[in-house]
Amino acid sequence: MFYLSNVNDAIRMLKKGKPVLVFDFAEREAEVDIFILAEKMTADKIRLMRKDGGGLICVALHPMIADSLGLIYLHELLMKIDELRDLVKHVPYDPTGRPSFSLTVNHIRTRTGITDIDRALTIRELGLLCNKYWQKEIDKEQFRKEFIQNFRAPGHVFLLRAADHILDERRGHTELAIALALLGNMTPCIALCEMLADDGKALSLEDAKKYAEENDLVIISGTEILNAWKQFITE
Repeated sequence: MFYLSNVNDAIRMLKKGKPVLVFDFAEREAEVDIFILAEKMTADKIRLMRKDGGGLICVALHPMIADSLGLIYLHELLMKIDELRDLVKHVPYDPTGRPSFSLTVNHIRTRTGITDIDRALTIRELGLLCNKYWQKEIDKEQFRKEFIQNFRAPGHVFLLRAADHILDERRGHTELAIALALLGNMTPCIALCEMLADDGKALSLEDAKKYAEENDLVIISGTEILNAWKQFITE
């Protein structure tokens, strides 16, 4: 089924480590992404993302987590380099005009970093580290120290920094993922991947619904997450 009014189902699935499908907005990318809680990542789930999704496998981070790790937007870094500044241009699908890309990383225990096992290790360890910090088991200094010690850049996992005001500022899949995590009291560190079709385009919403039904997965809309978010921030 296509759940238009049950964010709780999506939250339950994410907490179990199950994939959840999220359609953003028809007037934005009009794409469906696969969401998986980073700390629950496995090689099998990476395989699902790359075979049934096919897009870029990334990890969305809460802005406070990104700030604590010193992660800035990639476009901000490029703007500091005279020879590359002109590469930074407005993106057509988002009113803010910017993507949410930050750095790319591999865990230090990976080899090449690109295999299912390697990417799962990187994402899972990042999720577990973020969970320790989010649950206040370690302070900001220790968080950053462990990140530097255990990860290297550049790598094969793309980090995405959510907007400072989450969905009140930007309404991409990055922010939808972080909002959903916060709504479910989960660590806001979510792996995501776009679903692509065999015709060279993004997978249609109708085909994504069929996939969800065939695989017993929850699929929800960005509108439903946004509505739940508006209620959440006023409570």
